Amino acid sequence: MARGDIVVKKTDTIVDELDRLHQAISRRAHELFRSGETRGGELADWLTAERELISRPAVELRQADGRFELLVALPGIDAKDIDVRITPDEVLIKGESSHEHKGKSGTVRLSEFGHALVFRSVRFPGKIDPGTAKAEYTNGMLRVTAAIAEGAAKRAAVKAA
Repeated sequence: MARGDIVVKKTDTIVDELDRLHQAISRRAHELFRSGETRGGELADWLTAERELISRPAVELRQADGRFELLVALPGIDAKDIDVRITPDEVLIKGESSHEHKGKSGTVRLSEFGHALVFRSVRFPGKIDPGTAKAEYTNGMLRVTAAIAEGAAKRAAVKAA
């Protein structure tokens, strides 16, 4: 495996991953509700919990030459901390970053670094062949490519009579 390449894991469904994330957000929203930290009711608690627990990276999905190409901005995350799971219909990107204060000299007066969980699911507009999926990570940008499945429904052009 070349430097920057990421193993793409084929999976039948990403529902389990989504369910785990949903449960974590639900627990945090319940904690916020019980503590009274936010105002605005259950929806505000849910949205606050979601913002605290996950980050949603910017993406771009392109289709050309019988392939889909997905670009995902993941600055500050090491390639070893990126997890890519793919089904014929969608891709799930997870990543984690954390910051440690290295060295003992000096006193840290301000640090906005911390632990971050990145989570993004993108549905393809057509079926893909998961066996052709590849992912590479360079300079904070993840690139996932996959061939469109043979026999996938194609859109027919409609001509006016």
